[in-house]
Amino acid sequence: MNSELIPVITIDGPTASGKGTLAHRVARVLGWHILDSGALYRLTALAVMNAGQDIDDQFAVAELARGLDVRFEGGQILLGGQDVTQAIRQEQVGNLASRVAAYEPVREALLARQRAFCRAPGLVADGRDMGTVVFPNARLKIFLDANVEERALRRHKQLKEKGFSANLSDLLEDLRARDLRDRSRAHAPLEAAADAVIVDSSHSGIEETVKVVLDHWSARVPG
Repeated sequence: MNSELIPVITIDGPTASGKGTLAHRVARVLGWHILDSGALYRLTALAVMNAGQDIDDQFAVAELARGLDVRFEGGQILLGGQDVTQAIRQEQVGNLASRVAAYEPVREALLARQRAFCRAPGLVADGRDMGTVVFPNARLKIFLDANVEERALRRHKQLKEKGFSANLSDLLEDLRARDLRDRSRAHAPLEAAADAVIVDSSHSGIEETVKVVLDHWSARVPG
């Protein structure tokens, strides 16, 4: 099938807004594929750490991104054959991922790989520039937001549940810094597409948010 005919729903938003959980739930309901674009940047960051690569060398980092030996198998993410599903969720990796994501050569290196996830019957893609850059013709674009305090609480709970140590005040500071970096970067900054639906999940549960997205999708499906 021509990829242009395959339906795509994009879900963009800041760190810890819940877009990953939302994307997986929506994809499960629709029976579609899922793209966690943030995982690709986290994998690049982890590869930089493992290789001892100079983080300031944008083109060397881009080469690592272009040559990532990555496999997504069920719920596992493998890098060079090693299960890194949990490792890429560490805050150190996330902060480094936010830095490398600001590099234009890295974003260009990962663009084709992200678009290759678009397969029938459909794709739900979550990230920061899914609706603005990667899939600008997506049939439905969601920009999921939440206030930074709520996002810090969610991330704190998530890390604790996964066995990672976390300090709430440090998380809040990190999120504010990451928001500023993501929104102010020169290339593909975090912003809502002009035709995106803005959904604020600050005071909404996941079930309610999923329903909002599915209702918007239903309204766009003929018949």
